[in-house]
Amino acid sequence: MTAAVVLYTADLRLHDHPPLCSALSSHDEVVPLFVRDRDIEKLPFNAPNRRAFLADCLADLHRGLRERGGRLVVRSGDVVEEVCAVVREADAGEVHMASGPSGYAHARESRLRQALERQGRRLRVHDAVVSALGAGAVVPAGSDHFAVFTPYFRRWSQQDIRGTLGAPGPVRVPGTVTSQDIPTRADVTGISPGLARGGETEGRALLNAWLRSGISRYAEVHDDLAADATSHLSPHLHFGTLSPAEVVHRARSAAGEGAEAFVRQVCWRDFHQQVLDARPHTTAHDYRTRHDRWRSGGGAEEEIQAWKEGRTGYPVIDAAMRQLRHQGWMHNRGRLLTASFLTKTLYMDWRVGAAHFLDLLVDGDLANNQLNWQWVAGTGTDTRPNRVLNPVRQARRYDPDGAYVRRWVPELAGIEGPAVHEPWKLPADERARYAYPERMVTLEAGLERFRRGRGIE
Repeated sequence: MTAAVVLYTADLRLHDHPPLCSALSSHDEVVPLFVRDRDIEKLPFNAPNRRAFLADCLADLHRGLRERGGRLVVRSGDVVEEVCAVVREADAGEVHMASGPSGYAHARESRLRQALERQGRRLRVHDAVVSALGAGAVVPAGSDHFAVFTPYFRRWSQQDIRGTLGAPGPVRVPGTVTSQDIPTRADVTGISPGLARGGETEGRALLNAWLRSGISRYAEVHDDLAADATSHLSPHLHFGTLSPAEVVHRARSAAGEGAEAFVRQVCWRDFHQQVLDARPHTTAHDYRTRHDRWRSGGGAEEEIQAWKEGRTGYPVIDAAMRQLRHQGWMHNRGRLLTASFLTKTLYMDWRVGAAHFLDLLVDGDLANNQLNWQWVAGTGTDTRPNRVLNPVRQARRYDPDGAYVRRWVPELAGIEGPAVHEPWKLPADERARYAYPERMVTLEAGLERFRRGRGIE
């Protein structure tokens, strides 16, 4: 009788799970294990919205395993110590897990491999589980990663993404292994009121609905703020309740311009993961420094707080920030606009915005969050580092009749049409009827401040 342990991290599913399938194919018993890593749980990254979504995911995974005769084992503490303890309890010869792109994931894998080898056990790490392609699967000549998205996407599109695996059959878990209770959403306080439900069951239902009735129009409506016509799959890709490889295969089978545009967005996840894998320091340091002299003092903290609370005086910015607070999620166009406003108009350090997003975003992960913020700030991989998105022009283009703004900024609901995007242009007596703040800075003054701070002639 042989046994193995499958360590779950950001891959909380049963369908298309190479570590689980590999362990089941070569062992009589398998322990599906999730460790509530104390090193992660004490970090700011361990935010309420993601803890609640994680609890949903773990409960759903446990239900799926129970239907197959198994169960999910949950432990808390140091991840290496807990894995080694479970290995001893199960008398397991191997541990299977997915690779991860972050510096923390690399260190965890190294520590675990060394600890297992001291026990005479083996660690097997599987690529392309949390991404469609492994982080090092596509590299340019003379470098360890692609620094620009378009050539990466070109090469990525030419690769064969591995075939997907079905959900497993029976799972037999050794009775000698003990588990803590499965956490629940009710255990978490401070959750956004509109936070979506987590779990593989929810994710697969959402994917099916998206492929059936949403993806075909994605290319033409994905930037429409009011339509909210994006997939909303990002939290499930972040927690791994959906397989990126399966999502790409199924999207490609849908065909059409919408499917092509959507697959391109999935590729962005792989792109950022391969950058982070090669440059772990970019979670906190500029990928390409612009020698910015970010603002601090002199009212900067008050402006940052107003930005966080959706009180900037720019309706589309405030709408997006309020959506984030209510849902723990934000439309991608809103993410671009709010990040550009903070870093280019207010000229605040991108790390301030990235940290706030990680406080609230249910899909917030280090690769996509930090590197997207750097892209917008001009310190990352964008080939036009000094571009500034004009929130008024963008609002008129992507929320032409103001429906998105009126949804999230109800104090402006009485202003009809696109005029809602520039309330400062209303006559003074009419403007006084709305309890809405004045602009904290004009766009012209913000642009000049940015250009001066970055030393642009």
